[in-house]
Amino acid sequence: MKKTKYVYCILSVFLLTIYSCSNDKDESIKLLKKIVATSADGTSSTTLFTYNGNEIVSTDGDEKHVDFSYTDGLISKIATVDKKNQLLETIEYKYVAGKLVHAKSTNNYTINYIHNSDDSVSYEKLAINSGNQEVKIYHGILYFQNENFIKDERILGDTAGVTSSYSISFDYDSKHNPLYNVLGYKKLLDYNEAISLNNSPISIVIISTAKDDQIISSAKFYKSSFTYDVENYPTEKISENAISTTGYLKTQYFY
Repeated sequence: MKKTKYVYCILSVFLLTIYSCSNDKDESIKLLKKIVATSADGTSSTTLFTYNGNEIVSTDGDEKHVDFSYTDGLISKIATVDKKNQLLETIEYKYVAGKLVHAKSTNNYTINYIHNSDDSVSYEKLAINSGNQEVKIYHGILYFQNENFIKDERILGDTAGVTSSYSISFDYDSKHNPLYNVLGYKKLLDYNEAISLNNSPISIVIISTAKDDQIISSAKFYKSSFTYDVENYPTEKISENAISTTGYLKTQYFY
């Protein structure tokens, strides 16, 4: 009897320790609640995030409102409203064995994905022309390493003997990406480095054209510096130059 009580006590302590550690782990997971982005001219834009558990419900910003829908724990639809012109774009996502294989937009394009044995992903983007036929816009390969999206290499097409290509690559630190804890977000292959485990302080864009054995290339480097809290989540990002047309050079993160 004494031996049975001893084993029971040891088991109780063990289970309590596991439960405590599990609670500590859950409390360490943060979800992004707000982003304030400031452009070079000093104007700022605020985006608010809404969740149901760790499922993202919506984001609401000065220019856009985005609603997310889930099916079996995966993001199956994203509906974006442009507040300036009230235009709506909806993208529907399809998965096989938990991997994204197809994205279809109401803006008359689709993207097909093939997951390769080396963990890279081949893809092609197709548009619907005026004759209601699918036309390939470009195709490429996505590369991953250590749960980070490291490179996108794409061929833009061959027109009049001129082949154009585009690539963007990312270097990463070892800190937490504020969106990685959002359920299903890392599956969205059309969201580039935002789906990665860590944050990217350096990215490089290379555009090349080839004709008659001559290749002309141009490269642009984009650098950012991050400030982190004690749990290694970013609180601020300062960009030397902006990779997107938005021109935001300072981003603040709130949880």
